[in-house]
Amino acid sequence: MGYRWWAYATTHESTNDAYVTGYIHPISSRIAGTVIQVAVDDNQNVKRGQTLVELDPKDYQVVVQQAQAALQIARKQASAAQATISLASQNAQANTTQAQGSIGNAIASISSAQATVKQTQAEITTARDELIKAQAQAANAKITYQRYEQLYQTGAIPKQQRDDALTAYQVAQAQTEASQQGILDAKAKYQSALEGINQARANLVDSQGKVQQAQASGQQTEVNRRQYEGAQAQIATATANLKQAQLNLSYTAIKAPVTGRIGNKTIRVGQRIQPDQPLLAVVSDDSWIVANFNETQLGKMQPGEVVDIRVDAFPGKPFKGVVNSESPASGSDFSLLPPDNATGNFTKVVQRIPVKITFDRRSIQSYENRIMPGMSVEVTVSTGSR
Repeated sequence: MGYRWWAYATTHESTNDAYVTGYIHPISSRIAGTVIQVAVDDNQNVKRGQTLVELDPKDYQVVVQQAQAALQIARKQASAAQATISLASQNAQANTTQAQGSIGNAIASISSAQATVKQTQAEITTARDELIKAQAQAANAKITYQRYEQLYQTGAIPKQQRDDALTAYQVAQAQTEASQQGILDAKAKYQSALEGINQARANLVDSQGKVQQAQASGQQTEVNRRQYEGAQAQIATATANLKQAQLNLSYTAIKAPVTGRIGNKTIRVGQRIQPDQPLLAVVSDDSWIVANFNETQLGKMQPGEVVDIRVDAFPGKPFKGVVNSESPASGSDFSLLPPDNATGNFTKVVQRIPVKITFDRRSIQSYENRIMPGMSVEVTVSTGSR
């Protein structure tokens, strides 16, 4: 009998300083709102993604509609700015081409007017030469006529000869007058050519001004392009605002993050809640045991070893589990004020090391919802049973 006890004691390590532990997920709201429905009761089983609480969505629906309208406005503004860019670019190109053509025409007009000036100057010189010649011929014809008139009066020549001299004199006078008129006409053409040069130069200056205006239109195109880029940025901002508004609207339905059971429910219909305000908790179905063994019990204990589990709440029902892992430090080192043995007052105390033990899922069938975090248990590890 004593040998059996000794054999058992050397291959088993037990402790009753053990408790069931699990994940407790506190549920709170990300937004402020008024509760219009609480869809769960205390201790109710829930699935992941199941709606737990609903907040009044009206205010957030309005914000979504406003964000959608703002996005539409931003898109229309961007479309209008893009159309303005295209139109301004086309106008600038057309105005530049037209102005450059006008410059070419003005330069050609200046050249043509300058050629006309030179031509009229030559015509004036020619007309003056012809006038001098005509005046000389008229003077000679006058002298001849006067001489023939005297001879005719004395009967020295016939009347016909005197008439021919008169006709020649009249013709010479007409040629003189024509030459004088030619000079006047040439001077008029010269003056007109000078005015043509001045007008062509004025047209050139005007065309150069139009080119500058066209270049300014090109700068306006760049301004319009920047306005379009600004409109694109407004679209991005409006899109982000819409997504945020839609996200806030989705937060009016508070859902379970995991599968588990409802606990610590304090929320009621009609209650006004604020962000991060605790509403209830979801206790996960995934539970395990934290057993605090004396450090002297860990020498032969290894992960994977079989564990016999007895839960105080179910004294007649044995459960099975396995050693999962050992804590990286003792429980006292994780306390708020860990002991400091460097003061000189040293008393050796056997430390307890938390060991994580997971349930064998087959052994807890039909007890999954009855084994809850906080329950006291007693565990016995079969060392060397890996």
